[in-house]
Amino acid sequence: MPERARVRLTAIALCAATLAGCGGETGGGTDEASGIDGVVLSSTDPSHEHTTEAQEYPDRPPVGGPHWPPQAGGVLGWLRCGVHPEPVPDEFAVHSLEHGAVWLTYRPGATGGQVAALRELAAVRPDFTLVSPYPDSPAAFTATAWGAQLAVDDPSDGRLREFVDRYAGGPQGGEEGADCANGTTPEDARAALATADGG
Repeated sequence: MPERARVRLTAIALCAATLAGCGGETGGGTDEASGIDGVVLSSTDPSHEHTTEAQEYPDRPPVGGPHWPPQAGGVLGWLRCGVHPEPVPDEFAVHSLEHGAVWLTYRPGATGGQVAALRELAAVRPDFTLVSPYPDSPAAFTATAWGAQLAVDDPSDGRLREFVDRYAGGPQGGEEGADCANGTTPEDARAALATADGG
């Protein structure tokens, strides 16, 4: 069996065993198996389809769905994990989520201290954590993994650390062990997306 298929089956088996669903059909319910109050699961299994077209995702930030291919437009399809001071392309961040990344986002207007708190969280699992602003997020601060999301009002909320501990580098995206630290820079991702969309 190919490695990718084996990883996907392992992730599905883990999700079934914990009853977490890992983004499966849950009706958007709370992920009680995570043990983290307030974690909400996607109501449908996000698509793993590859595309070079800009996407309109139903969730802000997205919890999965169609995303940039592993390699197209001269760049790798996933976004380099790390702390980014500008908004990043969803289509590349979603691919990072598929690799097991956690994406910590904040609305513009967050204080330097609040962003520093997210930076400290990213240091817990730097190879599998993204931090960036997200201008049209409905929540002040959001932690996102493939199929799961937690919204909070304060970046010092201890549940954010629990979310990073549980999901960063995990199997929920179906590609546990795939790289995130060495992905594409936001600048190169924006350029590739603009070229593909005729920009």
